[in-house]
Amino acid sequence: MTLVIQHVTKRYQKFTAVDQLSFTIPKGEAFGLIGQNGAGKTTTFRMILDLQETTEGSISWDGKPMNSVNRDLLGYLPEERGIFPTMPVEEQLYFFGELRGKKRKELKETVEYWLHRFDLVEKRKDKAETLSKGNQQKVQLIASFIHKPEFLILDEPFSGLDPVNKDLLKDAIIHLKEQGTTILFSSHQMDHVEELCDHLCLLKRGKALFSGSLLDLKKSYGKIKLAVRSPHSAEELSSLSGVASAIQKKDHVLLTLKDESYAQSIFDYVSAGQYIERFSLDYLTLDEIFKDKVGESHAEVLASRETTV
Repeated sequence: MTLVIQHVTKRYQKFTAVDQLSFTIPKGEAFGLIGQNGAGKTTTFRMILDLQETTEGSISWDGKPMNSVNRDLLGYLPEERGIFPTMPVEEQLYFFGELRGKKRKELKETVEYWLHRFDLVEKRKDKAETLSKGNQQKVQLIASFIHKPEFLILDEPFSGLDPVNKDLLKDAIIHLKEQGTTILFSSHQMDHVEELCDHLCLLKRGKALFSGSLLDLKKSYGKIKLAVRSPHSAEELSSLSGVASAIQKKDHVLLTLKDESYAQSIFDYVSAGQYIERFSLDYLTLDEIFKDKVGESHAEVLASRETTV
């Protein structure tokens, strides 16, 4: 089963929300759709689910137009949360599963599995409105895939979750992938996309700035992030050829290079007759690349990131 989006455009009168978007997601892959607020992610999700019509282009699942696909094969967690406040947790899960064509007896084993996996067993009889925001989020997450969909869309699934529950969700996504579920999700937390996705699409104002392999995206920048721990100061290192910026950290200097080819000459300089505790050259993170793609320079990217460490 494969999702194929070809030259999809969505216009609202004079405003173009999505502009000539194309990408493909193979079966069993987790694919990231990233972009700033208003970039067109949610509009894309709604067109995939046939909740909105495309202005141009086509969307297909397993070679069939999405509007002809059985809805029960799909799962969707919208960014806007919506569970029934007075319905007990366990009943919510059965209810959403039955809406998707499953019988209660078919759902029992799956409901039990996810209640245990998401640490909700003791909350199973509680009304949703009495739960913390994080637990409400977990209930809605389970409800989105309780019927074992072939294709699952998660719109900002990590929102409202603490670090422990974020790890639970990441493990759940990996589990679903291993079971063959195809997953498309968005997140403003790039480390999650980087950890879970091999491929992604980066949107800006409805247009794809990049679509493809995460590794290919990183390689397009080269290994330009260099961490050096040596007696040399940031001011001294910033004067070297090929250094775009140098930031003094607590125990090292973080350099941004104009090109990774300059790394050798910098190594020769800092190693001349001196012991180097650290010399580490790496790709930019997805978070740094994302900020660069939407308008910030490499220096601004690294400076803003490092001030939060």
